Amino acid sequence: MSTNAHAPPGARSDTEPRPGRWLGLVALTLGVAMIIVDSTVLNVAIPTIVADLHLRFTTAQWANTIYALVFAAMLIQFGRLADRVGRRRVFIVGLFVFLLGSVLAGSATSGAMLLGARTVQGFGGAMMLPTSLSILNATFVGRDRATAFAIWGATIGGVVALGPLLGGWAITSLSWRWAFYVNVPIAIIALVGVLRFVDESRDEEWVVGRDVAGSVLLAAGLALGVFAAIEGQAYGWWSAKAPLRVLGLTWPEGWGSPVPVFGACAVALLAAWVAIERARARDGKVVVVDFALLRISSFRNGNIAAMIVSLGELGIIFVLPLFLQGVLGYSALNTGTLLLALSGGAFFAAGVATPLVSRFGGRAVVVTGMALEAVGIAALGLVLATDVATWKLAAILFAYGIGVGFATAQLTNLILAEVPLRRSGQASGIQSTSRQIGSALGTAVIGTVLSVVFLNSTTDRLERTNLPAPAQQALTATVERSGGAALEGLHAGGATPDVASEMDAAFVDGARTAAFVASGFVLLGLLAALRLPRSGRAPGDPQRSGVSAA
Repeated sequence: MSTNAHAPPGARSDTEPRPGRWLGLVALTLGVAMIIVDSTVLNVAIPTIVADLHLRFTTAQWANTIYALVFAAMLIQFGRLADRVGRRRVFIVGLFVFLLGSVLAGSATSGAMLLGARTVQGFGGAMMLPTSLSILNATFVGRDRATAFAIWGATIGGVVALGPLLGGWAITSLSWRWAFYVNVPIAIIALVGVLRFVDESRDEEWVVGRDVAGSVLLAAGLALGVFAAIEGQAYGWWSAKAPLRVLGLTWPEGWGSPVPVFGACAVALLAAWVAIERARARDGKVVVVDFALLRISSFRNGNIAAMIVSLGELGIIFVLPLFLQGVLGYSALNTGTLLLALSGGAFFAAGVATPLVSRFGGRAVVVTGMALEAVGIAALGLVLATDVATWKLAAILFAYGIGVGFATAQLTNLILAEVPLRRSGQASGIQSTSRQIGSALGTAVIGTVLSVVFLNSTTDRLERTNLPAPAQQALTATVERSGGAALEGLHAGGATPDVASEMDAAFVDGARTAAFVASGFVLLGLLAALRLPRSGRAPGDPQRSGVSAA
């Protein structure tokens, strides 16, 4: 970002783009790739971690949960902070924090150390994700912005599938610890690139003041809400299914499931937050979230679309590894390798998105992407079977990945299209939070659909076998308690062929239904996207009002 005679020092000149800004984009996307991969990297490594560190299974599961909680709860606050103190500065601090968390996680010798490290990683990721998006929004214009968002979006959509692959590779070839240690060289490369090729920017009209109450209420409300969404299936939506134990504390017996309690507390905290924020805004005081942003039609409708479509996107990623490993008998590494087809489609979309946006407009590309996603997920539902060919799954995942690549990047562009650039950090945090909440809800809803149908189908199908009634009841109880994870244990335990076959078929019933529900969510997101403006921003459009850089 070069300077000119009429711009403040460090401001971008649209006619003299910053040399090396594309290398800066590479550095930013490397950082984004790390934090997205680490949201799923432990999915296939939990059994190994349990054995290595002698943990309770639930403690190891919390390693993923606590990362998601901190990540979702702090996105908006760090996006707002970046507007104030500098977007590049916050991104760099986030890189250091995430790097520290990765080293601590890889070196963990106990459950408490692992959970603490994942908490640190969550803070680092929350600093980096919205800030990276805000930097891109401040750095690129016109066709370059469409291309930058396409690459950023392909990274977000594509690397979700790399988590299981990285975890599988680490378990198979080295140790689960290398799923975290591999972040060290990536973070260093990203840090050098950001320092060399990314300029600083911030909101020079920032109003001095703090909103401590708003920050605390928002963070706590989001954390409790995300926990209730992602852990409802594990701990029970109403009656307790399993004891909640974390950091030596146990949810009291006889209190029912903690999920509805946490969910109610989340609603109460967020309602109080909204009331306080509105009162502070009326008095002209600083607020965490400027609700005036929601008056912008493209921002409001775009966030609704992003949240809804995320329900389907992450929901199906939750189901597929269970199907591949439980029914088809894939290893963790083979599962991750197949999911690379999704990543390939997303990165292919990044290469062709820009000319399509220039010709047809951003909304048309988003809608086309969502349509491809919906069709791809529905197609998975149609072909899932106990003998489905790998090439069919790969082809469908590739097409689905193209849809993800189209929709994710350009939807983000449309969401931020009319947001004043000086508020882009806060706006980026809000849209990232919308996606994270959608992802958490998607995992919860799709996981519940899968478990309920799997359980009901198991009950019906076992009645067709010669298995004694007590054994049928025991298997049904196992399915209800552990969902799709029960299949691997069933096969390893030497179940009779007829029982194993019926259980596999029951899981296919659940996976198909879950896929159709996920497809329906994406279609709802598509309908919301139709209310967006046709194009995010005309090529060559100058900086929006309120832009300043430092």
